[in-house]
Amino acid sequence: MAAKYDLTPRIAPHLDRHLVFPPLEFLQERQLYPEGDILKAKIELLNHTNMVDYAMDIHKSLYRSDDVPQDMIERRAEVVGRLKALEDGAAPLIAFLQNPHAVQELRADKQYNLQMLNERYQIGPDQIEALYHYAKFQFECGNYSGAADYLYQYRALCTNSDRSLSALWGKLAAEILMQNWDIALEELNRLKEIIDSKSFSSPLNQVQCRIWLMHWSLFIFFNHDNGRTQIIDLFNQDKYLNAIQTNAPHLLRYLATAFIVNKRRRPQFKEFIKVIQQEQYSYEDPITEFLACIYVNYDFDGAQQKMRECEEVILNDPFLGKRIEEGNFTTVPLRDEFLENARLFIFETYCRIHQRIDMGVLAEKLNLNYEEAERWIVNLIRTSKLEAKIDSKMGTIIMEPSQTDVYEQLIDHTKALSTRTYKLVHQLLEHAQGQTAR
Repeated sequence: MAAKYDLTPRIAPHLDRHLVFPPLEFLQERQLYPEGDILKAKIELLNHTNMVDYAMDIHKSLYRSDDVPQDMIERRAEVVGRLKALEDGAAPLIAFLQNPHAVQELRADKQYNLQMLNERYQIGPDQIEALYHYAKFQFECGNYSGAADYLYQYRALCTNSDRSLSALWGKLAAEILMQNWDIALEELNRLKEIIDSKSFSSPLNQVQCRIWLMHWSLFIFFNHDNGRTQIIDLFNQDKYLNAIQTNAPHLLRYLATAFIVNKRRRPQFKEFIKVIQQEQYSYEDPITEFLACIYVNYDFDGAQQKMRECEEVILNDPFLGKRIEEGNFTTVPLRDEFLENARLFIFETYCRIHQRIDMGVLAEKLNLNYEEAERWIVNLIRTSKLEAKIDSKMGTIIMEPSQTDVYEQLIDHTKALSTRTYKLVHQLLEHAQGQTAR
């Protein structure tokens, strides 16, 4: 089942080649596929990069030989020669950027900088473009730190918006591969702002950029401290959710997981359940089916079965199955959070439709033994997450009738008012501008 639900073949086409290596490393460690197949996939990826030494090492591991093909040796010599040529072309600008006193002459005005570089240092557009090509080549060689620095400096001088956007994609990839999650998140937000505001030649190009952005963001959101909240903020926006439903429904797995493990239930959760229901014919996996079992079909036995499958899916997903070493133990934090919250989802929904619940039946629904279920429920009552009493003699839970606070009702009815007002004003302004243009 593990390989059946592996999304790597669907995610990889939306990633830079270098970003495919971390998921492949994870799959190799989990032994989801034969090791030979993973090594062959790595070599195939490396053939389109300049990481020739890495390709040679993998070739030796795959064929258990110290000999490497002649074309790899020739390719290595070619890469070294090309790197030297690109370095020479960018040398004047690199020398300037490495001089702290000279760099202080730069200002926020790009036109001033270009004029100053040309007049005082004889550095023109050709040298600036040479820096871009040198940075890109460094990235292809696997020197992500150097590439990130040079791409940052290139963007500070570049006046071509398309080239600057390309450099930003490269900078984001480099920061992800170096696991600089805070900086990567800043670059991600910067890129999102450009994608949402830029005029694209075709709406399809803009949609494709959004899909790429969401796939790349998975590395950040499931490693950054605040990522599980921010993935909801991004993926659940109308334009991005429409892109998911149209071109990448497999991303629903990650949005569903974020909703489940999020400590504070979002107002958008009910709307998301409708999306799960709409898309169940185009995409399903145990995590989305788990939500459908509880909130669409009220199938608690099915939800219990899906919860077991969800654990397997999380353990074998490169983004969800992150492991942490603690002494002699290895834990998967997201799995533990997911199972805890999944039980709470089952319990809350089951309690809504029953006033008196048999503890044994509930333990079975939660996939716990009787004692574990009793302790779990007692803990919920103590932490005020549950208004109920336990009848120990009868072995039942008696639910207390709850009434929604009037203020909560008011908030629920008005929570989307500002968004609707903004959309209405925006439409009116567009209409007025259209009338003026006529």
